[in-house]
Amino acid sequence: MDAGGRPTLDEIEERFVELVTGRLSRDEADRWAARRVMEGGIVWDDLSWWALDRLYGIDLPAGESGGCLHDDERVRAWLAGLRERRAGW
Repeated sequence: MDAGGRPTLDEIEERFVELVTGRLSRDEADRWAARRVMEGGIVWDDLSWWALDRLYGIDLPAGESGGCLHDDERVRAWLAGLRERRAGW
């Protein structure tokens, strides 16, 4: 956490890594992000908000198929996108 109580980009990226490697469930990642998104009075930089917004809702069902709206390939792409954006940040 930074001085303002926000998770750092390292912490947000780590949630993606834990999710992709199976160390964190989609439900856990969603709840972690939801707590941060729902907190009032926090000013987010664009990249942190982008990444949190992807994690928040990561467990949404795709419908009756039983799968998730955002498949594992999409989650890996978001992690890659986060890393690319950080490199140019």
